[in-house]
Amino acid sequence: MKIRKCFDYLLLALVLLIAADRYYPIAWQLLPQEAGASIDRNAGLDIVRTARSQIGVTVKYAPAYEAIEYPNGDVPRARGVCTDVLIRALRDSRGIDLQPLIYKDMKWHRWAYPLKSIVQALDSSIVHRRVLNMECNFQRHGWTVKSNAIGDFLPGDIVTCRVSGSLPHVMIVSDKVDANGVPLVIHNIGKGAKEDSYLFANAVEGHFRCR
Repeated sequence: MKIRKCFDYLLLALVLLIAADRYYPIAWQLLPQEAGASIDRNAGLDIVRTARSQIGVTVKYAPAYEAIEYPNGDVPRARGVCTDVLIRALRDSRGIDLQPLIYKDMKWHRWAYPLKSIVQALDSSIVHRRVLNMECNFQRHGWTVKSNAIGDFLPGDIVTCRVSGSLPHVMIVSDKVDANGVPLVIHNIGKGAKEDSYLFANAVEGHFRCR
């Protein structure tokens, strides 16, 4: 009976630990950013510039797995996927390397990540290049922007969606707009990095701003 009670307590402690890990931003006091807060609307232009510099350089969409160095690992810049546009832009503009940030966070807080990521191997060559892991990491570190109103998408913001309802995709908001005043995005959705009107082509899944 005592053994069973101890087991129940241990199980409860494990459940509470997992729950606390999943809601890490609250424990760490990194809460979502208020859309109406006083902010510099041009603060993300450096991210836009380094994303735009990839246009004409990254000319292929190449989703195949490749082993890369750690940290600061990358596939050749002539190719890549949607996540590589963001990874390169943050490295070049802010010196932020998502590879160790996401890999280390997943190593120590594995249960906070989506089930699909938990059951996959923890591989430093690929975990940071998955949209689902990016979304979780950005949420955990307080990068979430609460509003998806058109005026709250600022240059350099990070937006995720599900193409055709299922394929995770990530984009960077541009400082340019289309004929309807909708911000353009810089992304790689096929045939390399490009800048076009795609922000609302699918329902917005996540809206983030680098702190």
